Amino acid sequence: MIGVVHNVPVSAGHAFAEASLDILTQVEAIEKALQELGYPSVRIPFTRDVSAFIQKLKKSRAEMAINLCETVDDDPRFIGHSAAVLELLGIPFSGSPSPALMLTTDKVITKCLLRANGIRTPKYAIYDEVTDFNPYVLRFPVILKPILQDASIGIDQESILKDSRELEERIKEFFNRFGVLLVEEYVAGREFNVSIFGYPSPRVLPLAEIDFSAFPQELYPIVGYRAKWDTSSFEYLHTPRRFPQDLSPVLRQRIERTALECFHLLMLRDYGRVDMRVDDHGQIHVLEVNANPCLTPDAGFAAAVGEAGMTYADMVREFLGFVKHKSRGNENQACYNS
Repeated sequence: MIGVVHNVPVSAGHAFAEASLDILTQVEAIEKALQELGYPSVRIPFTRDVSAFIQKLKKSRAEMAINLCETVDDDPRFIGHSAAVLELLGIPFSGSPSPALMLTTDKVITKCLLRANGIRTPKYAIYDEVTDFNPYVLRFPVILKPILQDASIGIDQESILKDSRELEERIKEFFNRFGVLLVEEYVAGREFNVSIFGYPSPRVLPLAEIDFSAFPQELYPIVGYRAKWDTSSFEYLHTPRRFPQDLSPVLRQRIERTALECFHLLMLRDYGRVDMRVDDHGQIHVLEVNANPCLTPDAGFAAAVGEAGMTYADMVREFLGFVKHKSRGNENQACYNS
């Protein structure tokens, strides 16, 4: 029996419900693939009631788990807790270990680790209404990002501020809505989503680029919340994903090497996605490192899997192979030393 571990989403009508409810689409897709592969599965929701989770896990007699948890009761701070409980129980599972999930959820910690290891990431400041905040060390425009949110929650055209006056006028409003903010220099350039797949030896899947060519001049080319979740919005309809064939071998190699460096540095496992921009000078800027990215069939990771010639069921079969490999031991060594 395979346990499909997932968070419980908010109900429709809540703020950012589209992003939260997407977890059920992922669960259904994984279940369908497991059924196609001949594996029985059971849904095991993970909430703050950890004892109930453990009880259901034991009752199901699940020998391994597909871990899809993105939050706990819609709180992203606890994304690593489901993995931590599975680790304590000795249940092998798909995806990154708990430290990687917790590190990559915090955008500031991620950026600190990247910069400390010589990986370029946009310059930033932190706004928390406590520590000194000096926006004048940054080049405008800047983009505001909640430090713990995923799925582009809190990020849209309104999050990009062109000068210090706009920043002073609007930053408290953003803070009141989303809490501590990352204030990051906006980097213009080509945007790439780099998916990485494999255990114990990860490989880079075909590089995806977001096509912003239809954006008018008055819109910043970003993949914000509307572009991901509002199916009627201009941004959603005009941010197609391409798999470019015109990249120079040198640039392709640099992008792939940077993505793998991020994957290993932040201790990701099985699969991940690194979002980056390449500016007009050819410099690579890492925007996000995503452990356990969305597995919805039409999302970026599944698209890269398809471009590599695999079906969704093939991907799930690979996940099961990774988990079986871990169950034979040495998963910690592979994670930390890869």
